[in-house]
Amino acid sequence: MTQDDSLDESTSTFYLEPGRLPELERLEALIERLPKGTRTERLQTLTHKGKSFPIHSICFGSPDPSQPTLALVGGVHGLERIGSQTIIAYLESLVARLEWDEDLQRSFETHRLVCLPILNPVGMMLGRRSNGRGVDLMRNAPVEVEGRAPFLVGGQRISPWLPWFRGKKGDGLETESQVLVDFIQRELFSSSYSIALDVHSGFGMRDRLWYPYAKTKRDFPGIRQIRKLKSLLKRSYPNHVYLIEAQHKQYLASGDLWDYLLDLHPDTHAGRPRFLPLTLEMGSWLWVKKNPLQILSHRIGSFHPIKSHRQKRTFRRHIYLFEFLMKASKFSKNWIS
Repeated sequence: MTQDDSLDESTSTFYLEPGRLPELERLEALIERLPKGTRTERLQTLTHKGKSFPIHSICFGSPDPSQPTLALVGGVHGLERIGSQTIIAYLESLVARLEWDEDLQRSFETHRLVCLPILNPVGMMLGRRSNGRGVDLMRNAPVEVEGRAPFLVGGQRISPWLPWFRGKKGDGLETESQVLVDFIQRELFSSSYSIALDVHSGFGMRDRLWYPYAKTKRDFPGIRQIRKLKSLLKRSYPNHVYLIEAQHKQYLASGDLWDYLLDLHPDTHAGRPRFLPLTLEMGSWLWVKKNPLQILSHRIGSFHPIKSHRQKRTFRRHIYLFEFLMKASKFSKNWIS
């Protein structure tokens, strides 16, 4: 068996080493071998202690922004690096398949996949939930909770030294938050139908798919579509692992960027929404249960599977969800109507 015939361990898992950001290294290596016609862009370059950290985007498929689109976003919280790793592993598989799979090549003629695999590279390098300025990007939007949010968890403006800091009032969006907002508006808002999946870890013992809102217990305008999508997933994959629920079932929060983007979309409140943001929350507490000592590690923390086989199992586990959402966005007229 040649080296090309086997999957080398170093290319199937990510190893955490001080002073390095392996996720960014893998992403930039992937960008170097993308197929012709794939569009990449350095959306922003952040600096921290003299080092540069780029935010890259990758766009597959039709350049026409009106075509159906799936967006994959990862690395919003620096500690939850498994989200970025899972997206990058999926893209590596996708690029390999595009070399020979003509059906897959043709499918992208009328569909788009756009990706922001690492939104918060400085936070990821530092091993923090927040960005380099201590701001939690998912509490940073100008969205206020309706009702009472839990102390701290629901967002706070007391101090960046406490978790879930929203930023100082009046400061506006952080650079990373603005990158996400601009990217989603540009790439998804003109689409005939689009789904965004933001990949996180850090909550619960089960993998969850959260839908809006985080700011209120009211149903969001796309609730009928969610019910249909939930039924479609159940019929298509009756043994799927996901608990699908509104985020407010767990807690209310101010500043959610997806709440903000949903309300910015011009068609959200027009009777037939064309933009559906979802959050995948991997059940990382199960990893802690299997390896309790990892909670003592500042670098690894509680939100990452340490062992190689658990990383690879996580990469495999969500491929069908990505593929399902890709087709659900492309063929939305067949299940929404």
